[in-house]
Order: sequence, then C-alpha cells, then structure tokens
Amino acid sequence: MAEKTAKKTASAAKAAASAKAAESAEKAAPAKRAASAKKAAPARTATPAETAPAKTATARTTAAKTTPKKVAPKEVAPKKVAAGRAAAGKPVAAGKPVAAWKPESRTALVRRARRIDRELAEVYPYAHPELDFENPFQLLVATVLSAQTTDLRVNQTTPTLFAKYPTPEELAEANPEEVEEILRPCGFFRAKTKSVIGLSKGLVESFGGEVPGRLEDLVKLPGVGRKTAFVVLGNAFGRPGITVDTHFQRLVRRWRWTEETEPDKIEAAVGALFPKSEWTDLSHHVIWHGRRMCHARKPACGVCPIAPLCPAYGEGETDPEKAKKLLKYEKGGFPGQRLKPPQAYLDAGGRPAPPLGGVSGT
Repeated sequence: MAEKTAKKTASAAKAAASAKAAESAEKAAPAKRAASAKKAAPARTATPAETAPAKTATARTTAAKTTPKKVAPKEVAPKKVAAGRAAAGKPVAAGKPVAAWKPESRTALVRRARRIDRELAEVYPYAHPELDFENPFQLLVATVLSAQTTDLRVNQTTPTLFAKYPTPEELAEANPEEVEEILRPCGFFRAKTKSVIGLSKGLVESFGGEVPGRLEDLVKLPGVGRKTAFVVLGNAFGRPGITVDTHFQRLVRRWRWTEETEPDKIEAAVGALFPKSEWTDLSHHVIWHGRRMCHARKPACGVCPIAPLCPAYGEGETDPEKAKKLLKYEKGGFPGQRLKPPQAYLDAGGRPAPPLGGVSGT
C-alpha cells in the first residue's frame, strides 16, 4: 500500500516538473525568434544626419562670413574705360566710349540726343541738302529721283533734264520715252519718269505751276511722300521737317533714340526730343554722319566724335588708323555729291562732285 502511494507521488512530481519546463520553453521562444531575426538582418548604415555633429551658432556665423555675396557689376565710367584701354595698349576712339550702356530716363535721353546733335553740328557746320537745285521745282523733282540711288547720280543726271524741261509745264508735256532715256542712269527710270511727269501735271492743274508750301498738298502729288515733302519744305521754304531716310533710320536706332521701325513713327518719336525749329538741321547732321562715318556695315567707331554718347560703339572698326580709311567724301579726302556745292562747303575743304562720266573717288 505504502509502495503504491510512493509511486503516485513520484508520478505527480514528474508531471509537474514537465509542465513547468514546457511553460518556460514557451516563454523563451519569442526571444529566440527575435534574436535570430536580428542576427539574420544586415546592419543598417547610419545616415549623414545621424552621424554629422550638430551645427553650432559659431559655425553658422563663420559660414555666413566666408560665403561670397553676389554683387551686380558696376557701370564703368567713360574716363575709366578710356584709361583702361590706354593702359592695355589699345587704341582709344575720339571721345571716351562707354563700355556697357545702361537704361536711361526720358530726361537723360533728351539731353544725350541734343548733345549728339550739338557735337555733329560742330563736325558738319556746312551740312546742307546734297542735291543740286535752284528752285523748289528742281528740288522736288531731284528728291523724287533720289529714291534707290545716290544723290551724286541724281546731280549728274538732272542738269540734262532741267536744260530740256526747265518748268513744270514743259515737263508735263514731255515725251515719256525721251525722259526715260535721260533718267536711265538713276535706275527705275520708267517708274521715275511716270512720277516726275505726273507731279508736273499735278502742279500745273492744281497749283498753277507752283510748288505748294504745305505738307498736305505736297503728298497729293505722284511719287511724293512725307520724306520728300519735308526735304522740300525744309530746304526750299524754310519750314522745319524731319527727313527719315535710310541713314536717319539706322542711326537713331543705333543711338537708341527710338525702337520704332516705321518712318512715320520714327519721325514722331525723334521729333519729340527736339525743338521743332531744329528739325531740318538735325536731319542734315544725322544723314551726313551716316554717309561719312556711321556706315551700315562697318561704322568708323575709332574716329567717331560722339563715341562716348553712342550705345553702339564697338560695332565697327575701333582702331583709329583703320577707321580713318573708312571715311567718305570730304572727311576721307574725296569729292562730295554736289556738282555745285555751297561756298561754305568749299571753304571747309570740300570738293565738288565730277559730272556724269567722271571719277568721284568715293
């Protein structure tokens, strides 16, 4: 009996021990799985933000001091530009050209434009219309003929034309074929013949054979536009006008007087910069400068008297010696365009143009 009791007690103790061991194993299992997973996973690389030391206020201050600030380039004054070019052994143009042009106020533009005109007036004190004429009719016809050709060619052609047809009445009755033959050297001779005969008829029929002195009347004549009308009004009647020819258009845009491209708008924009009384002489100054120095393809920048005032300085030849070779007419030592120039032009060293068939040297 006692033996049986002992066996039962031993069996119970053994069962209790087994249950306790199973419970311990169950509790240890999650820890083992976590350890195994940690061992199997690759080691993670620390990010720069985790490893970099925190920036201190001192470090930020130091960085701010050492970081260069962006500074806008300063405008270089004309004197410094000229001095710099001289120091570098480069030729300096007449005047002191500005290296970089900056936007200017309306007031500054007006002042610069008028100063340019004053400078050109000193360079070309003898500036005048470069068409030979003795009366308003001759100037009107010559101006119409000057389209798409040089004033020199017109001046070499009109003596024959006016010798045969000296008045509007006679030219109005002319044989077109005979006029065409005379005007052939001017180019577009058929169209020009039609225009000069037509305007002569208009003068006879509407104005008694006289050239009218009003813009609105002149532009009604065949072949006469605002440019031609202003040439006649300014130089035959003394009434101010701006002549917007190809030279005038090119130069006023180079000088940034206006960005307009249409002649009428250029005329209005430039006219607003000057007193009306100066318009005719202004036209002569600009056109003469365009014909002699400020050429379309290669301006003579190196000898230009208004270089410090010109935003386009450097578009042409800046070496003075090379630039001198680009000068034309009296500035280059060559004959002018008129066969009968004013005395003031001759007194300044100008030379008359040769007759048709002669050599001009230009």
